[in-house]
Amino acid sequence: MTTLQIALLQLSPPANLQAALQKGEAFCRQAAAQGADLALFPEMWNTGYSSFDPELAVGEDDLFVAFFQSLARQLKMAIALTYLQRWPGLPRNAVSLIDRQGSIGFTYAKVHTCDFDAECRLAPGQDFYVCDLDTAAGVVKVGAMICFDREFPESARILMLQGAEIILVPNACEMEENRSGQLRSRAYENMAGVALANYAGQVHRGHSQAYDGIAFTNRGASRSTKLVEAGEEEGITMASFDLDRLRTWRKLEVWGNAFRKPACYARLVSPEVAPPFKRKRNRP
Repeated sequence: MTTLQIALLQLSPPANLQAALQKGEAFCRQAAAQGADLALFPEMWNTGYSSFDPELAVGEDDLFVAFFQSLARQLKMAIALTYLQRWPGLPRNAVSLIDRQGSIGFTYAKVHTCDFDAECRLAPGQDFYVCDLDTAAGVVKVGAMICFDREFPESARILMLQGAEIILVPNACEMEENRSGQLRSRAYENMAGVALANYAGQVHRGHSQAYDGIAFTNRGASRSTKLVEAGEEEGITMASFDLDRLRTWRKLEVWGNAFRKPACYARLVSPEVAPPFKRKRNRP
Protein backbone atom coordinates (compact mmCIF):
# COMPACT_ATOMS: atom_id res chain seq x y z
CA MET A 1 0.00 0.00 0.00
CA THR A 2 1.34 3.41 -1.00
CA THR A 3 0.19 5.96 1.57
CA LEU A 4 0.38 9.73 1.84
CA GLN A 5 0.42 10.96 5.42
CA ILE A 6 -1.00 14.46 5.91
CA ALA A 7 -0.71 16.15 9.30
CA LEU A 8 -3.70 18.42 9.99
CA LEU A 9 -2.26 21.11 12.26
CA GLN A 10 -5.23 22.13 14.41
CA LEU A 11 -3.71 25.07 16.26
CA SER A 12 -4.86 27.92 18.46
CA PRO A 13 -4.20 31.26 16.72
CA PRO A 14 -0.73 32.76 17.36
CA ALA A 15 -0.35 36.01 19.31
CA ASN A 16 2.01 37.55 16.75
CA LEU A 17 4.37 36.75 13.89
CA GLN A 18 7.16 35.51 16.15
CA ALA A 19 4.73 33.17 17.90
CA ALA A 20 3.55 31.93 14.50
CA LEU A 21 7.14 31.06 13.58
CA GLN A 22 7.94 29.34 16.88
CA LYS A 23 4.69 27.44 17.24
CA GLY A 24 4.59 26.57 13.56
CA GLU A 25 8.09 25.14 13.74
CA ALA A 26 7.31 23.10 16.84
CA PHE A 27 4.22 21.53 15.34
CA CYS A 28 5.91 20.85 12.01
CA ARG A 29 8.69 19.04 13.85
CA GLN A 30 6.11 16.98 15.74
CA ALA A 31 4.34 16.16 12.47
CA ALA A 32 7.59 15.00 10.86
CA ALA A 33 8.36 12.85 13.91
CA GLN A 34 4.95 11.21 13.45
CA GLY A 35 5.79 10.32 9.85
CA ALA A 36 3.97 13.08 7.99
CA ASP A 37 4.70 13.62 4.30
CA LEU A 38 2.93 17.00 4.42
CA ALA A 39 1.89 19.40 7.18
CA LEU A 40 -1.20 21.56 6.56
CA PHE A 41 -1.74 24.84 8.43
CA PRO A 42 -5.14 26.45 9.08
CA GLU A 43 -6.03 29.58 7.13
CA MET A 44 -3.79 32.68 7.25
CA TRP A 45 -1.43 31.35 9.91
CA ASN A 46 0.82 34.42 10.22
CA THR A 47 -2.06 36.47 11.68
CA GLY A 48 -4.26 33.66 12.99
CA TYR A 49 -7.04 34.95 10.73
CA SER A 50 -7.45 37.83 13.18
CA SER A 51 -6.31 40.81 11.12
CA PHE A 52 -6.35 41.92 7.49
CA ASP A 53 -4.01 44.85 8.11
CA PRO A 54 -1.72 45.25 5.04
CA GLU A 55 1.11 46.14 7.46
CA LEU A 56 1.03 42.53 8.70
CA ALA A 57 1.17 41.01 5.21
CA VAL A 58 4.25 39.06 4.14
CA GLY A 59 5.59 38.35 0.67
CA GLU A 60 6.51 35.02 -0.86
CA ASP A 61 10.15 36.11 -0.70
CA ASP A 62 10.03 37.30 2.94
CA LEU A 63 11.77 35.68 5.91
CA PHE A 64 8.50 34.16 7.17
CA VAL A 65 8.14 32.00 4.07
CA ALA A 66 11.89 31.39 3.77
CA PHE A 67 11.94 30.09 7.34
CA PHE A 68 9.42 27.37 6.51
CA GLN A 69 11.18 26.58 3.23
CA SER A 70 14.34 25.90 5.22
CA LEU A 71 12.36 23.86 7.76
CA ALA A 72 10.81 21.75 4.99
CA ARG A 73 14.33 20.96 3.70
CA GLN A 74 15.52 20.05 7.19
CA LEU A 75 12.54 17.80 7.90
CA LYS A 76 12.27 16.44 4.34
CA MET A 77 8.54 17.12 4.64
CA ALA A 78 6.21 19.25 2.51
CA ILE A 79 4.51 22.18 4.23
CA ALA A 80 1.31 23.93 3.12
CA LEU A 81 2.00 27.35 4.65
CA THR A 82 -0.77 29.94 4.90
CA TYR A 83 -0.43 33.69 5.35
CA LEU A 84 -1.77 37.15 4.61
CA GLN A 85 0.17 37.84 1.43
CA ARG A 86 1.56 41.21 0.43
CA TRP A 87 0.25 42.08 -3.02
CA PRO A 88 0.04 45.18 -5.22
CA GLY A 89 -3.00 47.07 -3.96
CA LEU A 90 -4.88 44.89 -1.48
CA PRO A 91 -3.29 41.90 0.30
CA ARG A 92 -4.39 38.32 -0.42
CA ASN A 93 -5.31 35.26 1.64
CA ALA A 94 -2.77 32.72 0.38
CA VAL A 95 -1.22 29.28 0.78
CA SER A 96 2.21 28.29 -0.53
CA LEU A 97 2.81 24.59 -1.07
CA ILE A 98 6.45 24.00 -0.16
CA ASP A 99 7.94 20.65 -1.18
CA ARG A 100 10.39 18.59 0.85
CA GLN A 101 13.31 20.23 -0.99
CA GLY A 102 12.10 23.65 0.15
CA SER A 103 10.83 24.80 -3.26
CA ILE A 104 7.42 26.40 -3.73
CA GLY A 105 5.19 24.35 -6.04
CA PHE A 106 2.50 27.02 -6.18
CA THR A 107 1.11 29.95 -4.23
CA TYR A 108 -2.67 29.99 -4.35
CA ALA A 109 -4.76 32.98 -3.26
CA LYS A 110 -8.35 32.46 -2.11
CA VAL A 111 -10.65 33.02 -5.08
CA HIS A 112 -13.95 33.15 -3.16
CA THR A 113 -13.10 35.85 -0.64
CA CYS A 114 -15.84 36.46 1.95
CA ASP A 115 -16.86 39.80 0.43
CA PHE A 116 -19.88 39.97 2.74
CA ASP A 117 -17.47 40.35 5.65
CA ALA A 118 -13.95 41.60 6.45
CA GLU A 119 -12.39 39.85 3.44
CA CYS A 120 -13.86 42.53 1.19
CA ARG A 121 -10.56 44.25 2.07
CA LEU A 122 -8.58 41.51 0.33
CA ALA A 123 -7.80 40.95 -3.33
CA PRO A 124 -9.27 37.65 -4.58
CA GLY A 125 -7.14 35.15 -6.46
CA GLN A 126 -7.82 34.61 -10.14
CA ASP A 127 -7.01 30.93 -10.71
CA PHE A 128 -6.62 27.48 -9.15
CA TYR A 129 -3.40 25.47 -9.22
CA VAL A 130 -2.24 21.86 -9.10
CA CYS A 131 1.38 20.74 -8.91
CA ASP A 132 3.28 17.46 -8.95
CA LEU A 133 4.44 17.14 -5.34
CA ASP A 134 7.46 14.91 -4.81
CA THR A 135 6.95 12.85 -1.63
CA ALA A 136 8.32 9.67 -0.08
CA ALA A 137 5.18 8.04 -1.52
CA GLY A 138 6.14 9.22 -5.00
CA VAL A 139 4.76 12.08 -7.05
CA VAL A 140 1.25 13.16 -6.00
CA LYS A 141 -0.89 15.74 -7.81
CA VAL A 142 -1.94 18.24 -5.15
CA GLY A 143 -4.18 21.31 -5.34
CA ALA A 144 -5.61 23.74 -2.80
CA MET A 145 -8.69 25.77 -2.01
CA ILE A 146 -9.27 27.93 1.08
CA CYS A 147 -12.23 27.88 3.48
CA PHE A 148 -15.18 29.61 1.67
CA ASP A 149 -13.89 28.15 -1.63
CA ARG A 150 -15.18 24.75 -0.48
CA GLU A 151 -18.76 26.08 -0.56
CA PHE A 152 -18.58 26.36 -4.36
CA PRO A 153 -18.50 23.03 -6.23
CA GLU A 154 -16.57 24.70 -9.04
CA SER A 155 -13.45 25.11 -6.86
CA ALA A 156 -12.85 21.41 -6.32
CA ARG A 157 -14.15 20.59 -9.80
CA ILE A 158 -11.57 22.69 -11.60
CA LEU A 159 -8.82 21.24 -9.40
CA MET A 160 -10.00 17.73 -10.34
CA LEU A 161 -10.01 18.72 -14.03
CA GLN A 162 -6.37 19.76 -13.61
CA GLY A 163 -5.60 16.31 -12.25
CA ALA A 164 -5.67 16.88 -8.49
CA GLU A 165 -5.62 13.64 -6.51
CA ILE A 166 -5.46 15.42 -3.15
CA ILE A 167 -7.06 18.79 -2.34
CA LEU A 168 -5.79 20.77 0.65
CA VAL A 169 -8.18 23.08 2.51
CA PRO A 170 -6.82 25.58 5.05
CA ASN A 171 -9.84 26.73 7.08
CA ALA A 172 -10.96 29.31 9.67
CA CYS A 173 -14.64 28.79 10.46
CA GLU A 174 -16.81 26.38 12.40
CA MET A 175 -17.03 22.98 10.70
CA GLU A 176 -20.62 22.10 11.60
CA GLU A 177 -22.49 19.29 9.83
CA ASN A 178 -23.46 21.26 6.73
CA ARG A 179 -19.91 22.41 5.98
CA SER A 180 -18.63 18.92 6.73
CA GLY A 181 -21.23 17.64 4.26
CA GLN A 182 -19.88 20.02 1.62
CA LEU A 183 -16.38 18.69 2.16
CA ARG A 184 -17.55 15.08 1.93
CA SER A 185 -19.39 15.93 -1.31
CA ARG A 186 -16.33 17.62 -2.86
CA ALA A 187 -14.35 14.42 -2.23
CA TYR A 188 -17.10 12.10 -3.47
CA GLU A 189 -18.07 13.92 -6.67
CA ASN A 190 -14.46 14.48 -7.75
CA MET A 191 -13.05 11.12 -6.60
CA ALA A 192 -10.30 13.03 -4.80
CA GLY A 193 -8.85 13.03 -1.32
CA VAL A 194 -9.67 16.18 0.66
CA ALA A 195 -7.85 17.32 3.81
CA LEU A 196 -8.92 20.31 5.93
CA ALA A 197 -7.07 21.96 8.82
CA ASN A 198 -9.02 24.33 11.09
CA TYR A 199 -8.18 26.42 14.12
CA ALA A 200 -8.73 24.91 17.55
CA GLY A 201 -10.63 26.30 20.52
CA GLN A 202 -13.61 28.53 21.07
CA VAL A 203 -13.23 30.80 18.05
CA HIS A 204 -13.17 28.32 15.16
CA ARG A 205 -13.88 25.14 17.18
CA GLY A 206 -11.63 22.64 15.47
CA HIS A 207 -12.99 19.51 13.80
CA SER A 208 -10.21 19.32 11.22
CA GLN A 209 -11.10 16.42 8.94
CA ALA A 210 -10.20 14.39 5.86
CA TYR A 211 -12.06 12.28 3.28
CA ASP A 212 -10.65 9.84 0.75
CA GLY A 213 -13.53 10.08 -1.76
CA ILE A 214 -13.81 6.29 -2.18
CA ALA A 215 -17.54 5.73 -1.75
CA PHE A 216 -17.84 1.96 -2.24
CA THR A 217 -15.86 -1.16 -1.49
CA ASN A 218 -14.62 -3.38 -4.30
CA ARG A 219 -17.74 -5.49 -3.69
CA GLY A 220 -20.06 -2.54 -4.24
CA ALA A 221 -21.02 -1.91 -0.61
CA SER A 222 -21.31 1.71 0.51
CA ARG A 223 -18.56 2.89 2.84
CA SER A 224 -17.81 6.09 4.72
CA THR A 225 -15.26 8.27 2.95
CA LYS A 226 -14.25 9.97 6.22
CA LEU A 227 -10.71 9.15 7.26
CA VAL A 228 -10.41 11.27 10.40
CA GLU A 229 -12.09 14.07 12.32
CA ALA A 230 -10.48 15.89 15.23
CA GLY A 231 -12.23 17.26 18.28
CA GLU A 232 -12.00 20.91 19.34
CA GLU A 233 -8.67 20.81 21.17
CA GLU A 234 -5.29 21.85 19.80
CA GLY A 235 -3.17 19.09 18.32
CA ILE A 236 -2.09 17.14 15.26
CA THR A 237 -4.43 14.75 13.49
CA MET A 238 -2.88 12.40 10.94
CA ALA A 239 -4.80 11.54 7.78
CA SER A 240 -3.53 8.53 5.84
CA PHE A 241 -4.50 8.39 2.15
CA ASP A 242 -4.15 5.03 0.38
CA LEU A 243 -2.92 6.31 -3.00
CA ASP A 244 -3.05 2.90 -4.72
CA ARG A 245 -6.68 2.43 -3.79
CA LEU A 246 -7.58 6.01 -4.69
CA ARG A 247 -5.93 5.75 -8.11
CA THR A 248 -7.65 2.44 -8.87
CA TRP A 249 -10.97 4.01 -7.86
CA ARG A 250 -10.38 6.98 -10.15
CA LYS A 251 -9.64 4.70 -13.09
CA LEU A 252 -12.74 2.54 -12.71
CA GLU A 253 -15.69 4.54 -11.38
CA VAL A 254 -18.23 6.93 -12.90
CA TRP A 255 -17.71 10.25 -11.07
CA GLY A 256 -15.02 12.86 -11.62
CA ASN A 257 -14.67 13.65 -15.32
CA ALA A 258 -15.87 10.30 -16.68
CA PHE A 259 -19.40 11.21 -17.79
CA ARG A 260 -19.62 15.01 -17.58
CA LYS A 261 -21.53 16.98 -20.26
CA PRO A 262 -19.59 20.28 -20.43
CA ALA A 263 -21.40 21.37 -23.61
CA CYS A 264 -24.50 21.82 -21.42
CA TYR A 265 -22.79 23.95 -18.78
CA ALA A 266 -22.34 27.33 -20.51
CA ARG A 267 -24.49 29.10 -17.92
CA LEU A 268 -22.00 28.11 -15.20
CA VAL A 269 -19.50 30.65 -16.51
CA SER A 270 -22.01 33.47 -17.03
CA PRO A 271 -21.20 36.51 -14.85
CA GLU A 272 -24.90 37.40 -14.51
CA VAL A 273 -26.29 37.40 -10.95
CA ALA A 274 -30.09 37.39 -10.85
CA PRO A 275 -32.44 37.88 -7.89
CA PRO A 276 -32.62 36.66 -5.17
CA PHE A 277 -28.81 36.40 -5.16
CA LYS A 278 -27.84 40.00 -5.90
CA ARG A 279 -25.67 41.50 -3.16
CA LYS A 280 -24.16 44.96 -2.75
CA ARG A 281 -20.64 43.59 -2.37
CA ASN A 282 -20.62 41.14 -5.29
CA ARG A 283 -17.24 41.25 -7.04
CA PRO A 284 -16.35 39.45 -10.28
